[in-house]
Amino acid sequence: MHSYLRAVGFSKVKNRADLEKIIGMIMQNPIEKKTKNVAEKVVLTEMKKEFAQQIGIGLVGEYDEMGFFHLDHYFPYYQGNHLSGKEEVVVNKRVDTDAYTCMCDDLRLGVSLIFYLQNIIDYIEYKENVGGSSILAGVTLSALSTDGKILLGINQDEQQIKNKTAETMQRKKLISEAKMGNQDAIDSLTIEDIDTYAMVSRRVKYEDIYTIVENSFIPYGSESDNYSIIGNILEWKLISNQYTGEEVYEMLINCNDLVFHLCINKMDLQGIPIVNSRFKGNIWMQGRIDFPSVN
Repeated sequence: MHSYLRAVGFSKVKNRADLEKIIGMIMQNPIEKKTKNVAEKVVLTEMKKEFAQQIGIGLVGEYDEMGFFHLDHYFPYYQGNHLSGKEEVVVNKRVDTDAYTCMCDDLRLGVSLIFYLQNIIDYIEYKENVGGSSILAGVTLSALSTDGKILLGINQDEQQIKNKTAETMQRKKLISEAKMGNQDAIDSLTIEDIDTYAMVSRRVKYEDIYTIVENSFIPYGSESDNYSIIGNILEWKLISNQYTGEEVYEMLINCNDLVFHLCINKMDLQGIPIVNSRFKGNIWMQGRIDFPSVN
């Protein structure tokens, strides 16, 4: 069973028989179905069905010449509607399935961001017409979580917010110059990291670590698209899976100026979301790419 099914309200799916019922429902009445001929008499197909607004399960597989559908894999998803940014994205196919992961260098994080691609057929069609695996396009990120808690926010006055914004802009500039080989920028970033480590080491003796570290975005576990984050909650609402009745929290998160929607089962979240409080947890990052139209 996919470990993130519970994030979209399917915590009681315990065996293959339960899963087959849901797969059958999706195949009978998908809200979205896309196909692509990938070989003679082989049609790659992507089907999705929502069980709450923007929350659902997707299927990817092939129809053979007899019209039988062979499931390759399935994935729970939240389809975000907040454009996270326009980035140079590299798309790579996974070895074991017809799934794709994407990687982009996001200057807000200072590390390469990897996420699961939700719109596979769109990418295959784009690649067939344009070629290459690197694309400059808008990216709409979202995430699922099975383990999270609510932390208090950090109170900051107007001057502290302005100073933080200026520091963030300066860091983005230094990271951009460092990527181009500017040694002064590399040295400045190194010194900044050393100073930050020294500051945290000094303050952590007397303060709680979560009053010092406001946001974090760290790779987590063995999967490349899993992260452990701390992010500020900008918006939230409680929605219900129409099939199971389970309640799910949907939150808009700002993590190091990267803004995306996150979905977590109410049973898996410790605490109640409040705007300007923080979410801390482990996530599976997903995303849709707005591929440029090909004339």
